[in-house]
Amino acid sequence: MIEKMFDRPVYLKEKKGLVREITTLDDAIDFLEDWPERDRDLIHEVTLKTCFLAHDGHKPLNVARDAMRAFGKKKGILVKAPAVQPWMIGGTTGGGRVSA
Repeated sequence: MIEKMFDRPVYLKEKKGLVREITTLDDAIDFLEDWPERDRDLIHEVTLKTCFLAHDGHKPLNVARDAMRAFGKKKGILVKAPAVQPWMIGGTTGGGRVSA
């Protein structure tokens, strides 16, 4: 099966301060299906339906991505792309120079 990739990821906060990167339509559907039942509402239902319609080819992929962003914004869990943290970058040891 070919994964339907978003042109840009959507970042959503999860419990315990973790940020989940949603890069594909399948990621989006999984996220919405994992959403707690007690917190599901019309916004959740419409977003999930939009993702299913995009999965079946009835809506463009960017519409599903926009729906996920809107869902995240409405729920207060949408975050900007995380910045590169200093620990993600290797240290500068030696500067690439070789002694003669």
